[in-house]
Amino acid sequence: QVQLVESGGGLVQAGGSLRLSCAASGRTFSVNTMGWFRQAPGKEREFVAAIAWNPGSIYYAESVKGRFTISRDNARNTVYLQMNSLKPEDTAVYYCAAANRAFIVTYRSGYDYWGQGTQVTVSS
Repeated sequence: QVQLVESGGGLVQAGGSLRLSCAASGRTFSVNTMGWFRQAPGKEREFVAAIAWNPGSIYYAESVKGRFTISRDNARNTVYLQMNSLKPEDTAVYYCAAANRAFIVTYRSGYDYWGQGTQVTVSS
């Protein structure tokens, strides 16, 4: 099993920045891809960004491309999501996810492990 713990959410004004962290523990050697999804009230959980170890690749949803950056720290088994130029429509609970697969997928069922989520609220 792999455990994921997110942190870094909060309240920020539009145009501001936040950095989310996701720390993985347990059988992390089996994880090759980690990503972020988000779910706004009354909406489906949607893909935000993901990073794969081998082969190395990164993929972003169109809605966040150019504003969000995903990165990893292998030594700390941690993935980060730097969110800049935040908009009110970015308000959601952000979930960290991990998968054993080698290639990035954007659908929810493609991920094997999930964190509990962290709230991000962007005020206008």
